[in-house]
Amino acid sequence: MSHGVHAVQHEAEHKMQHDDHGGHDGGKENFNKRIALMIAVIALFLAFSETMGKSAQTSALNYQIEASNLWNFFQAKNIRRTVTIVATDQAKLGMLGLTNDEQKAAFTKQIGAWTELAARYRSEPKADGKGEGTEELAKRAIEEQHHRDLALAKYHHYEVASAAFQIGIVLASATVITGMVILAYCAAGLGVLGIFFMAIGLVAPHAIHLM
Repeated sequence: MSHGVHAVQHEAEHKMQHDDHGGHDGGKENFNKRIALMIAVIALFLAFSETMGKSAQTSALNYQIEASNLWNFFQAKNIRRTVTIVATDQAKLGMLGLTNDEQKAAFTKQIGAWTELAARYRSEPKADGKGEGTEELAKRAIEEQHHRDLALAKYHHYEVASAAFQIGIVLASATVITGMVILAYCAAGLGVLGIFFMAIGLVAPHAIHLM
């Protein structure tokens, strides 16, 4: 009888240990699933930040190329305008020694043409807003530089966001291996930080100056 009681007690203790072990494994499995889900979410945002960062970098490069082209065009127009003004001044000086009316009329006509040309080199507005005078070219070049700076500011914020997401993924992966919950909290915090910098880059890139 005593032997039967001990057998029943032993079986009950064995079952309790088995249940405890199963519960522990189940809790760990659920914990790992949550970490895996967090890694997937952070990786998703990482893909977004990398894509937007690449797009902003390409835009900044295009704006820089366009600004350089406009400044080169500006320099060429400015040189032409300067040469025209010098030629006009020389023609005016040359008229002082003329006594022939026909020659004076010819010089006057040429001076008028050069003066008009110099004025057109200085300002030549167009209906589409893409004038090709030095004033319009300078204005357009400055606008392109402004767009370039804005794109670069976005790019820098997206780069910081990507770095935060990448470190977060590493820490979350380390959590699965080590079981240190603090690493999971750090990973989640970095994920939130990355989302913050993504939002700043998207909405107000000049709100925080990184570089």
